[in-house]
Amino acid sequence: MASLLDASKPRINCSMLSQHIGRGVCFVGRVEKVHPTGKTFSVSDGEGKSATVELNEPLEEELSGIVEVIGMVSSKGVITTTTYNILREDKGIPFDLELYNEALKVIHDFPQHYPFEVAASG
Repeated sequence: MASLLDASKPRINCSMLSQHIGRGVCFVGRVEKVHPTGKTFSVSDGEGKSATVELNEPLEEELSGIVEVIGMVSSKGVITTTTYNILREDKGIPFDLELYNEALKVIHDFPQHYPFEVAASG
Protein backbone atom coordinates (compact mmCIF):
# COMPACT_ATOMS: atom_id res chain seq x y z
CA MET A 1 0.00 0.00 0.00
CA ALA A 2 3.01 2.31 -0.09
CA SER A 3 1.99 3.43 -3.56
CA LEU A 4 -1.39 4.48 -2.12
CA LEU A 5 0.35 7.24 -0.18
CA ASP A 6 2.18 8.46 -3.28
CA ALA A 7 -0.87 8.58 -5.56
CA SER A 8 -3.48 11.31 -5.79
CA LYS A 9 -6.66 10.44 -3.86
CA PRO A 10 -10.12 11.95 -4.09
CA ARG A 11 -11.53 13.53 -0.94
CA ILE A 12 -14.89 11.98 -0.15
CA ASN A 13 -17.70 11.86 2.40
CA CYS A 14 -19.96 8.92 3.40
CA SER A 15 -22.37 9.34 0.50
CA MET A 16 -19.46 8.88 -1.94
CA LEU A 17 -18.05 5.66 -0.43
CA SER A 18 -19.95 3.31 -2.78
CA GLN A 19 -18.54 5.15 -5.82
CA HIS A 20 -14.96 4.55 -4.68
CA ILE A 21 -14.88 0.83 -3.81
CA GLY A 22 -11.42 -0.59 -4.38
CA ARG A 23 -9.86 2.86 -4.66
CA GLY A 24 -7.67 4.96 -2.44
CA VAL A 25 -9.45 7.89 -0.77
CA CYS A 26 -8.98 10.69 1.71
CA PHE A 27 -11.76 11.06 4.30
CA VAL A 28 -12.06 13.75 6.98
CA GLY A 29 -14.49 13.22 9.85
CA ARG A 30 -15.14 13.40 13.58
CA VAL A 31 -14.26 10.32 15.65
CA GLU A 32 -17.49 9.01 17.16
CA LYS A 33 -16.56 5.66 18.69
CA VAL A 34 -13.40 3.58 19.01
CA HIS A 35 -13.83 -0.22 19.28
CA PRO A 36 -12.31 -1.68 22.49
CA THR A 37 -9.76 -3.65 20.42
CA GLY A 38 -8.47 -0.37 18.93
CA LYS A 39 -8.56 -1.86 15.43
CA THR A 40 -11.68 -0.04 14.21
CA PHE A 41 -13.39 3.27 14.82
CA SER A 42 -16.35 5.13 13.42
CA VAL A 43 -16.26 8.67 12.06
CA SER A 44 -19.04 11.03 11.06
CA ASP A 45 -18.86 13.37 8.10
CA GLY A 46 -20.25 16.88 7.60
CA GLU A 47 -23.71 15.45 6.86
CA GLY A 48 -23.80 13.48 10.12
CA LYS A 49 -23.47 10.11 8.35
CA SER A 50 -21.08 7.51 9.75
CA ALA A 51 -18.32 5.41 8.21
CA THR A 52 -16.21 2.64 9.69
CA VAL A 53 -12.42 2.80 9.57
CA GLU A 54 -10.36 -0.37 9.95
CA LEU A 55 -6.71 -0.28 11.01
CA ASN A 56 -3.96 -2.82 10.28
CA GLU A 57 -2.58 -2.40 13.80
CA PRO A 58 -4.38 -1.42 17.03
CA LEU A 59 -4.28 2.25 18.04
CA GLU A 60 -1.40 3.23 20.28
CA GLU A 61 -2.87 6.59 21.24
CA GLU A 62 -6.19 8.04 22.28
CA LEU A 63 -8.18 9.09 19.26
CA SER A 64 -10.76 11.86 19.34
CA GLY A 65 -11.82 14.97 17.46
CA ILE A 66 -11.26 15.45 13.73
CA VAL A 67 -9.16 12.96 11.77
CA GLU A 68 -8.01 12.69 8.18
CA VAL A 69 -7.94 9.06 7.05
CA ILE A 70 -6.10 7.82 3.96
CA GLY A 71 -7.03 4.34 2.86
CA MET A 72 -8.85 1.98 0.53
CA VAL A 73 -12.63 1.52 0.41
CA SER A 74 -13.65 -2.14 0.75
CA SER A 75 -16.66 -3.75 -0.92
CA LYS A 76 -18.49 -3.34 2.41
CA GLY A 77 -17.87 0.41 2.39
CA VAL A 78 -15.28 0.21 5.17
CA ILE A 79 -12.15 2.35 4.84
CA THR A 80 -9.07 0.21 5.45
CA THR A 81 -6.57 2.83 6.41
CA THR A 82 -2.93 3.12 5.59
CA THR A 83 -2.45 6.18 7.74
CA TYR A 84 -4.40 8.83 9.63
CA ASN A 85 -3.70 12.33 10.90
CA ILE A 86 -5.32 13.95 13.90
CA LEU A 87 -6.34 17.51 13.03
CA ARG A 88 -5.87 19.43 16.25
CA GLU A 89 -8.41 22.13 16.96
CA ASP A 90 -5.96 24.55 18.51
CA LYS A 91 -6.44 28.15 19.53
CA GLY A 92 -10.20 27.78 19.95
CA ILE A 93 -10.85 27.51 16.22
CA PRO A 94 -13.00 24.43 15.59
CA PHE A 95 -12.86 22.56 12.29
CA ASP A 96 -16.12 23.16 10.43
CA LEU A 97 -17.08 19.75 9.01
CA GLU A 98 -20.28 21.12 7.45
CA LEU A 99 -18.34 23.74 5.49
CA TYR A 100 -15.75 21.13 4.51
CA ASN A 101 -18.60 18.94 3.22
CA GLU A 102 -19.92 21.82 1.10
CA ALA A 103 -16.45 22.26 -0.39
CA LEU A 104 -16.38 18.53 -1.24
CA LYS A 105 -19.65 18.89 -3.11
CA VAL A 106 -18.26 21.77 -5.18
CA ILE A 107 -15.08 19.83 -5.99
CA HIS A 108 -17.07 16.81 -7.13
CA ASP A 109 -19.72 18.84 -9.01
CA PHE A 110 -17.09 20.71 -11.04
CA PRO A 111 -14.22 18.26 -11.64
CA GLN A 112 -13.06 20.23 -14.69
CA HIS A 113 -12.04 23.05 -12.31
CA TYR A 114 -10.53 20.75 -9.63
CA PRO A 115 -8.52 18.11 -11.55
CA PHE A 116 -6.95 16.39 -8.55
CA GLU A 117 -6.69 12.96 -10.11
CA VAL A 118 -3.69 12.62 -12.39
CA ALA A 119 -4.09 10.52 -15.52
CA ALA A 120 -1.36 7.96 -16.12
CA SER A 121 0.81 8.83 -19.10
CA GLY A 122 2.10 6.08 -21.32
